[in-house]
Amino acid sequence: MPYRRQARRPLYITLNPLQLTASIALGLWLGVMALALTAWVIARIFVPQPLAPLAEAARQLGKPPAAAITTPQPGGDSTQMFEQYKQNLYKNEEQQRLEQARSSYRNLSNPKCQFWLQQDQTAPTDKSRANVLQFCN
Repeated sequence: MPYRRQARRPLYITLNPLQLTASIALGLWLGVMALALTAWVIARIFVPQPLAPLAEAARQLGKPPAAAITTPQPGGDSTQMFEQYKQNLYKNEEQQRLEQARSSYRNLSNPKCQFWLQQDQTAPTDKSRANVLQFCN
């Protein structure tokens, strides 16, 4: 008796549009939730906790500091205050010169000045300030 294949029976599928839409929406929602949960777990494992140093600092602020009593030096205070005054005066003059260089229309046509002004604006350093004062005045 030769082998006879069974006749295939047709499979009838009825598609309910509401059920199909709900299934797709549920699948998408579960996928997004799985991605969010995975990202949260990875962030908890690999990203250091930024609040731990803040809690430690708050604990240290709560403790009273050790009382360190220093005796003031009578002659040193006036010279120290005068040095601080001179430093503040120099910083103020330099700041005024920088502001003048930034607001001067004459410096708009100078490419070196424009470069150093932009450098000083994005990453202010002593070198950039010195170059602004050199090329813009």
